[in-house]
Amino acid sequence: MSEKLQNALNEQITAELWSANLYLSMSFYLKKEGFSGMANWMRKQSAKEVGHACTIAEYMVKREATPKVDKVDVVPQGWGNSLEVFEHALEHEKHISKLIDELVYLASEEKDNATQDFLWKFVREQVEEEAGVQNIVNLLKKAGDSGILFIDAKLDGCK
Repeated sequence: MSEKLQNALNEQITAELWSANLYLSMSFYLKKEGFSGMANWMRKQSAKEVGHACTIAEYMVKREATPKVDKVDVVPQGWGNSLEVFEHALEHEKHISKLIDELVYLASEEKDNATQDFLWKFVREQVEEEAGVQNIVNLLKKAGDSGILFIDAKLDGCK
């Protein structure tokens, strides 16, 4: 694995850990606002992001590269209503999709087929992540204030 690709994967590890902190911050905020279901959903998203970082690190070790945990910057601590929280999450997922796409392009440029193959799993997962958050945004818009507690209860049971 080239040093350039190794550095880019390490940057992605940091991005995944930042994402985990972002979703954890959102979870705390939603819990404080009284939305335990939405908070639970965000907490699960946070755990997924840590899992992504670990998956990338494990792949790097298999390829005899050196995974690193770099400094993770501070994440936002507050938002407006629950819709705004999920709209922010959607924009963030779109950003992560772009980062993954850039990694795929770099792996292609570096002629590293194994890393390209490894990353396609993340490309496919991002399609699902964006669609899942978009669905919640759409539901919150349709539900309005009167249906928000129903959406909260529905998200409490999500995996």
